[in-house]
Amino acid sequence: MTLNKSNCKPDAFHFGYVTIIGRPNVGKSTLLNRLIGEKLSITSRKPQTTQRRLLGIKTNDSSQVVYIDTPGIQSKYKDAMNRYMHREIKNALSDIDVLILMVEALKWMPADNEILELIKDNKTPTMLVINKVDKIKDKDKLLPYIRGLSAKKEFIDVVPISSSKNINIVNLENSIRSFLPIGVAEFPEDHMTDRSERYLASEYIREKLIQKLGEELPYRITVTIDKFAREKHGLTIEAMIWVESDSQKAIVIGKDGGFLKSVGEQSRKDMERLFDEKVFLRTWVKVKKNWTEDQNLLKQFGFEN
Repeated sequence: MTLNKSNCKPDAFHFGYVTIIGRPNVGKSTLLNRLIGEKLSITSRKPQTTQRRLLGIKTNDSSQVVYIDTPGIQSKYKDAMNRYMHREIKNALSDIDVLILMVEALKWMPADNEILELIKDNKTPTMLVINKVDKIKDKDKLLPYIRGLSAKKEFIDVVPISSSKNINIVNLENSIRSFLPIGVAEFPEDHMTDRSERYLASEYIREKLIQKLGEELPYRITVTIDKFAREKHGLTIEAMIWVESDSQKAIVIGKDGGFLKSVGEQSRKDMERLFDEKVFLRTWVKVKKNWTEDQNLLKQFGFEN
């Protein structure tokens, strides 16, 4: 169902906050990066890749849209980290102008029901975005799928897309803008995120760890930046990788330090593209037992709602 887009005036400037919510691995971070045109949010096929809310800011002549990427809801873990991630999701549902419920084409899973239950009483205008439509061989199956989902909740619009293949993204942006209120930009035109360069550097390292490690270990790893300094020779970054046990530390370092070296090299290349300068990256690994269970340690590592 598409409601009347009465907010939209072609010559007016529109501003608003848009939260993207969905189960793990549905493509929220990939969509954010596509909308912003820059790799702000790290991606992988592993659950819990996104651990913190991230603002991505898209400004043009007619609008400024602040997109909020959220962690994916899951019920596997019951520790302080998981509680933090759930609070991040709930916080991202307040004081926004449009809510995007993102699902995967022809795949409705139990985690999608959890998301629907979470937002069922939310009064924010909600848009249904169906991702990965490029993977559907029989397109005739999509319409019944959309009808079934539209019966679950009233949506202001339903937009099939492929964030990875850049399919229908422009139409999605136009639809989002049409539901935003008229206003003024709250962020400088050249701002793409509310996060610091230090944060982005730590996330690039964590992304490479997630992509290379098994399912369980990435959840137990975080990265902090001890030094971020622009010097004569270039940008010097010193990073600490935190794990929960000596056995995890051994895995991250790898035989003769080979795993850690590979992670560092790939992270450095990404940072050089993002920061557009030469990067000198040094990484270490340190054990902090059960840090995902400790609220105080979470705050020390930057996990604050």
